[in-house]
Amino acid sequence: MNSLFELLTSLNPWWSDQTFDTGRTRTRYFSKIQRYLETKEIIVLSGVRRSGKTTLLFQIVRHLITTQKVPPRNILFVNCDELDISALENAIFNVVDTYRKEVAAKGTLYLVFDEIQNIKDWERAIKSLYDRKNYKIIISGSSSYLLDTRISTLLSGRYFSVPVFPLDFVEYLSFHDIEISNDPVNLAAHKYEILTMLKQYLREGGFPIVVLQKEKLTKQDYLKAYYDSIIYRDIIRINEVRNQKALTDLLHYLFTNITSPYSYRQLKEMLGIDLAAVKDYIHFAEMAKILFEVQHFACSIQAQSRPNKKIYCIDNGLRNVVSFRFSEDEGKLAENLVFVELIRTGASPYYWKKKKEVDFVIKSTDNTLVAINVCYTDDIPDREVESLQEFEKEFGNKVKSQIILTKDLEDERDGIVYIPLWKWLIQDKTIRV
Repeated sequence: MNSLFELLTSLNPWWSDQTFDTGRTRTRYFSKIQRYLETKEIIVLSGVRRSGKTTLLFQIVRHLITTQKVPPRNILFVNCDELDISALENAIFNVVDTYRKEVAAKGTLYLVFDEIQNIKDWERAIKSLYDRKNYKIIISGSSSYLLDTRISTLLSGRYFSVPVFPLDFVEYLSFHDIEISNDPVNLAAHKYEILTMLKQYLREGGFPIVVLQKEKLTKQDYLKAYYDSIIYRDIIRINEVRNQKALTDLLHYLFTNITSPYSYRQLKEMLGIDLAAVKDYIHFAEMAKILFEVQHFACSIQAQSRPNKKIYCIDNGLRNVVSFRFSEDEGKLAENLVFVELIRTGASPYYWKKKKEVDFVIKSTDNTLVAINVCYTDDIPDREVESLQEFEKEFGNKVKSQIILTKDLEDERDGIVYIPLWKWLIQDKTIRV
């Protein structure tokens, strides 16, 4: 029997009516994917490695079989992390041809490729399959290379993108069997339980498998393994990084100093590496979706690019096992969490600084501005208020709202809304900003 076909058979247990694990449903993502399944376009799941993309793919398979009544053998799942697949010449065509020959399924075929960025020239192969019209294609990848100019050029107008993140706080609570509603009585009854869980969430982050582990040591082992895998597979291997020590030193520094301003020249002098290498390594980390640069807000693009930048990371748990920390850093972790929540909604946060500093500036669709400071305490320092007042003075009637996210203080005074972080995290995402 063809050894490739044997491998495909092992990757597709539903062909032989075997059971397979589909984990916990993440309703927001799954509902979106269900809608896209009704179209003819390619569905693209992108996100940091281990954020739950593969589980979502298996949930799609189960939905197709049980709800859509798709014959199980009409669904091909391919794990492109498998060396025996990624090393093949013309891997995608080879796999599909073997599947068509050995399985001989009739009707519409569903092709599901996980971690497709490991396949050379996958974009052209996927476009060719799409153009044949008799395939429904779903792909996932752990790198922004998945959605760079090549896919945008070759597949423009032919795909729907579904960015996948580690668990948000509502999902985190659900994974701990705590279901939250917007009912004020329900919230009041669960308030201290929610605050306790938020403290834990700030420490361990939201990678699904990590959250489900019971032992703290096991959680840390998983996170360290995730970090090593991301650095090697999605940065070093893809970009052929030679100076791995310089890369590691830079990433350790940035993970430790999340939320802090920096300049490329400062990093160059501190680490003793070339300026171009500093920019490249940060870019590689952004493409792997583990770090994110935030620029200074200004009315012109040229003015935005001049001041120092700030750095944030995809997950607090990942940050905590990588960084050199001498304290709990709750303030940094809360601010980092807010950043991730903002990009989850599709926002593009900036920071702003003159005499004082505003943590996040969001430009709304109506060109008005939302200013947000994160102060994870209930004793709000004067500088938090003064920075928002300075920002409003600078931008006047363009400022739609000003928010300070606190530990548990809820108030509104002098045009500033004070919202407890835990309450902001469980709000409907469409009304946050």
